[in-house]
Amino acid sequence: MVGAVRAFGRFYTRQIGLLEEGLHRSAFSLTEARVLYELAHRDHLTASVLGQDLGLDAGYLSRLLKRFEDQGLVTRRAAPEDGRRQVLALTEAGRAAYAPLDAASRAEVRALLARLPAADRALLVGAMARVRGLLGDPASDAPTILRDLQPGDLGWIAHRQGLLYAAEYGFDTGFEALVAEILAGFVRDLDPARAAAWIAERDGAVAGSVFLVPAGGAEGVGKLRLLYVEPSARGQGLGRRLTDSCIAGARERGYRQLTLWTNDVLTSARRIYAQAGFRLVEAAPHRSFGQDLVGETWMLDL
Repeated sequence: MVGAVRAFGRFYTRQIGLLEEGLHRSAFSLTEARVLYELAHRDHLTASVLGQDLGLDAGYLSRLLKRFEDQGLVTRRAAPEDGRRQVLALTEAGRAAYAPLDAASRAEVRALLARLPAADRALLVGAMARVRGLLGDPASDAPTILRDLQPGDLGWIAHRQGLLYAAEYGFDTGFEALVAEILAGFVRDLDPARAAAWIAERDGAVAGSVFLVPAGGAEGVGKLRLLYVEPSARGQGLGRRLTDSCIAGARERGYRQLTLWTNDVLTSARRIYAQAGFRLVEAAPHRSFGQDLVGETWMLDL
């Protein structure tokens, strides 16, 4: 596993030219270009914050900034609220020096993406977002949208739920098979007047989903199914947003009640259901997916 991560690092640095002596065939190293980038895109930036964000040694950064000052690329001024802190800014010459770096970087990325079909470009961007999230990078500024079902979503959702429920709850492959059956039935029996799907997407990647279907055997009752949120998108209210969308969709379709079935180990999901107004109406032990569980039926009057 360590070898795979290192191999990816070597491959990626070759792809974007990080091993060249001057980044994008310029006079600037990668670190110097990163400093210019931060100064070009952030206001009221101090040397201490810049060094912390980039993980740079204070002495090294101080020498780099002094060199930029001598070249007329950067200015320093005392912060209005604290004269001991120095606020950094690019000069006009600094912005002129950064502009070709930015243009060259954009051109190289466009050329890299141009080699891929549109579907693969979306997969690449989504994979990058997932890597960032898994390694603890803060959520990107891109909004999370809720959209309709698209080709490729069904297999992805079954795959991700199979992996996540195995890792988090020890479920065996029987659970992934069940998810696949539910999704296949959703498409096979789809009546937009009675069923719908909400797929959460951010940065081109699926971040979660929920489905609405008729409950079966009871007129006017809908069923919420397969609510899930990717780990990188949790803690931001997305699970509640998906649940609320399903509830609103059920009301729009004239359902008088909405039901769901879950298991007691899914504590986060159960909390979302309770907050949304569902009430627990039945619980029974069962053994499924290789685990001893307590299945629960929840109901919401619409």
